[in-house]
Amino acid sequence: MLKNYFLGNCIEAGCDEAGRGCLAGPVVAAAVILPPAYCNEVLNDSKKLSEKTRRELRVEIESTALSWAVAFVDNREIDRLNILKASIIAMHRALDKLTTLPQHIIVDGNKFYNYKNIPYTCVVKGDSKFMSIAAASVLAKTHRDEYMFGASKKFAGYNWEHNKGYPTKDHREAIVKLGVCELHRKSFRLLNEQMAIDFN
Repeated sequence: MLKNYFLGNCIEAGCDEAGRGCLAGPVVAAAVILPPAYCNEVLNDSKKLSEKTRRELRVEIESTALSWAVAFVDNREIDRLNILKASIIAMHRALDKLTTLPQHIIVDGNKFYNYKNIPYTCVVKGDSKFMSIAAASVLAKTHRDEYMFGASKKFAGYNWEHNKGYPTKDHREAIVKLGVCELHRKSFRLLNEQMAIDFN
């Protein structure tokens, strides 16, 4: 089972993002403050969980957390800022929306920017080590998937209801066939070299 917290005796928020490697759509971040004694043997890095389990955990996390929030940075901001800055800004926006101000922040990965002078710790693979980061990964993933499923109705043909905007073969083949749409990240390499040759 994952650890409850990095530091004891303080209000600690876990942060994570989803969609960093996608070709389309926003990057989505979540911040979660769990009760100190929270216990869940299933909770883990969202990538290690089934879609059904993620949905079930989302309901529990949102009803059990002391405070939680989700925030989006859209593809135009990603193109303007770069994906690393956009991911961290999304985390800051999620932290802004918490109803309780944390005293310490733990972040999945190895990069973060100072937030309101609150101490923070970056944890590589933190979503498989700490419950609050894992909870944030589940919320970020499920909220982003929900957004991309809705977007698939408006921008049909890219198969976002299944690939969620990730660089899958079917997504790239659809870009060759249909071109890019307003949700694609223009600063990303949307096609591999062979497809780029075919496209031209």
